[in-house]
Amino acid sequence: MNQIVLTGMVLSTTPVGEYDRRVVLLTKEQGKVSAFAKGSRRPNSPLIGVVNPFTFGEFTMYEGRSSYTIQSAKVINYFSELREDVLGAYYGFYFLEVANYYAREFNDELEMLKLLYQTMRALTNPHIPDALIRCIYELKILTINGQGPQVFQCVNCGNKAETAVFSVGRGGLVCGTCAGEVRDGIRLAPSTLYSMQYIESSKVEHLYTFNVKPEILQQLSKVTERLMGLYVDRKFKSLEILETLL
Repeated sequence: MNQIVLTGMVLSTTPVGEYDRRVVLLTKEQGKVSAFAKGSRRPNSPLIGVVNPFTFGEFTMYEGRSSYTIQSAKVINYFSELREDVLGAYYGFYFLEVANYYAREFNDELEMLKLLYQTMRALTNPHIPDALIRCIYELKILTINGQGPQVFQCVNCGNKAETAVFSVGRGGLVCGTCAGEVRDGIRLAPSTLYSMQYIESSKVEHLYTFNVKPEILQQLSKVTERLMGLYVDRKFKSLEILETLL
């Protein structure tokens, strides 16, 4: 068996048998990886506290013929603040579920991992509303996966000078000349459009550096909710629970 070290974040854990866990990680080197943490449910296991969701670190594991087995882990960040914040934790679980939905094995998921890490850091910042963090995360993960809307010019004719409405169905901005048959058009406030442009074009490290007024946040939430409804074909359990808490 080959020993490898992967850097990443735990997305989920599932009990297996009496003492083991199946762990899903998003890693820098190999995208999404499933591994077994044998004995990690025993009280004296060195893995008991390091294979929980939100844990970010370096995971040493053996590569078998058909699976990985975690041997040890060097934790870089537990994001322990989320364990003391019910709302923050469920936002975090939702973000993990979305990353799990999009990530693929043996795929380059470095940008998604960076997004996930910076998003968890933002959740521990009391100066950024969780609802805004959700909007930023959703729009950016859609963009990373090639589903981000066109927010710089008309999707039909390319007109950059004049945009009338935003259409989820059309995939972005539509100018006044082309907007005649649009049925789902939303007239975006200039600050809403600028925020969307900033989110789509900025590096992940610079995403969580701004705030918006409540009315802009409401419009951003409306747009991202529609986009996620269009592109994501499943419901997330953590989001259902979160919505009962809000």
